[in-house]
Amino acid sequence: MVCHVCGSPVEGAFCSRCGTPVLPPPPPPMVGVPQPIPMMVEPRVQRHVHTLGILWLAYGAYRAASGILATLILMGIALPGFFGGFGSMHTFPFTPFAPLMTSVASLIVVLTSIGAVLDFVIAYSLLTRKPWGRILAIVISVLALIRIPFGTALGIYTLWVLAPAASGAEYDAIADHS
Repeated sequence: MVCHVCGSPVEGAFCSRCGTPVLPPPPPPMVGVPQPIPMMVEPRVQRHVHTLGILWLAYGAYRAASGILATLILMGIALPGFFGGFGSMHTFPFTPFAPLMTSVASLIVVLTSIGAVLDFVIAYSLLTRKPWGRILAIVISVLALIRIPFGTALGIYTLWVLAPAASGAEYDAIADHS
């Protein structure tokens, strides 16, 4: 055998010149027995984290748009002149409920804005591989499970990719710790 570090001949388990342990050569393959082909496996988290980031970005845009639309509809119902007056009606049937409708619309704006911002933060953290992104995505995806159907689907997919313990080690390996 020859030392793979210094190239000197070796007669034991260690090189007498540099002290490097020398591994014995692998046994020759058996003739007639097919050898397994080593497979290159890309970790699951690395394959799916970019897709998750894009889906959270799209889900945040969907939530923001649906919140704005719901607010506009509630404001249009509450205030007769909001959408241009609806013809020549002077008394709109929902006018007595205008204060309630505007406060509900304000609450919807605040809640959907917070939800959309959280979705955008998750998307940013997953796309840029932030170390804290995995934990935030897991917490928010558990909360998203109750928003059927899109939140449920995205929450299940996020938990499938990021929740297992092995996924934590994989995410830490690809996370940007700078």
